[in-house]
Amino acid sequence: MKRAMFFWLLVSATVMLGLPWLANNFVSADAGMAVCFLLFFVVNPIYAVIVGIFAGKDMKCLWMQPIVTVILFLLGVVVFLGGDVRSFVTYAIVYLVLGILAAMFSGVARKKERQMLS
Repeated sequence: MKRAMFFWLLVSATVMLGLPWLANNFVSADAGMAVCFLLFFVVNPIYAVIVGIFAGKDMKCLWMQPIVTVILFLLGVVVFLGGDVRSFVTYAIVYLVLGILAAMFSGVARKKERQMLS
């Protein structure tokens, strides 16, 4: 149980902190905007849904992972992209909603699966 929580915390830190750091340090200024668009509109939303799906499978242990993911996103924006947090709160809210909805759907699907098997 704690192993899964630590694993997802490590993966979230890698995605939400490591990828912006890589974009900031290793991508040229011309391609930087394209990489940021990919992060904000493709990678981060998909990751938020993935975290939500796995959080829904074990809600007792992983219920806070969508929240942790959003906090790490905001931290990564401030530290590596030098942005004002207020500008990125909308992205954070969308990622949080995606993660929570995915967790809810995953939890309901798992509950129905258990009912069908028993």
